[in-house]
Amino acid sequence: MNRKKFLTLLASTPLIIGGMKLSKLERITSGFSGTKKMPALFLGHGHPMNALLDNSFTQKLTAIGERMERPNAIMVVSAHWETKGTFVSVNANPHTIYDFGRFDDRLFDIKYEPEGHTALAQEVVNLGQDFHIHTDHRMGLDHGAWTILKYLYPKADVPVFQLSIDYTKGPQYHYELAQALKQLRNKGVLVIGSGNIVHNLRILDWHNIDAKPFDWAAEFDETVKSHLVNNNFNALVNYQQMGRLAQMAIPSNDHYLPMIYTLGLADKGEEVTQLYEGIQYGSISMRCFKIG
Repeated sequence: MNRKKFLTLLASTPLIIGGMKLSKLERITSGFSGTKKMPALFLGHGHPMNALLDNSFTQKLTAIGERMERPNAIMVVSAHWETKGTFVSVNANPHTIYDFGRFDDRLFDIKYEPEGHTALAQEVVNLGQDFHIHTDHRMGLDHGAWTILKYLYPKADVPVFQLSIDYTKGPQYHYELAQALKQLRNKGVLVIGSGNIVHNLRILDWHNIDAKPFDWAAEFDETVKSHLVNNNFNALVNYQQMGRLAQMAIPSNDHYLPMIYTLGLADKGEEVTQLYEGIQYGSISMRCFKIG
């Protein structure tokens, strides 16, 4: 074979490295290229039934996805993956997790199963080395992730992985961990905190998604908005100092802590944009915002 034919054949043949085609290797490592800095989001996800509904909230999620630049990968910090210690999922093929009761059998027909992104998940371990982050090879996507992602990226064509919440640590720990992970945004990773600022299931109106918000729920939600607008993140990290309002809005902080991660990813003085506000079932704030 002459040199010209050899070069032509080489150009048309996929390069295999360790059993992996070069095209796939390029996709996996694309997060390390010089890409535009991604924003950080906090999205209220609320009741799993939102995954089936066409309402102002789900319509807004669709609009957000249509306007946003396509990321290299998405990392979700969900209220529904709590662990002792912090874990990041390196599962290359995360499955749909139905971590709720039988509200509606149609929910179990939904499958949202994008690829994972092992390389960028491993980068979380590297950036957060002082926090001793562990890897998890089995975690899929819980409903805090897929019920919102199905509207943002309905084709499931963006790689997704999750970061767990260490339930043994206080808000300051989570804020500092998020600060250590800021460089993910520069690697094209869209980080989404998924929870709810007000999340009191003890007294909500289960039968009416449009129930009138409790006065205390609306007041706390507006108080948080004010702190966000004024970049007063310290008050939000130390939310216990807000007294009775905080106790009513946050009886447990599993749904509040994802917001702390979004705040920790912000650079000094970055703009906070309110994307959606509203309260479902009387005591679940659906507030969503963007940083950057």
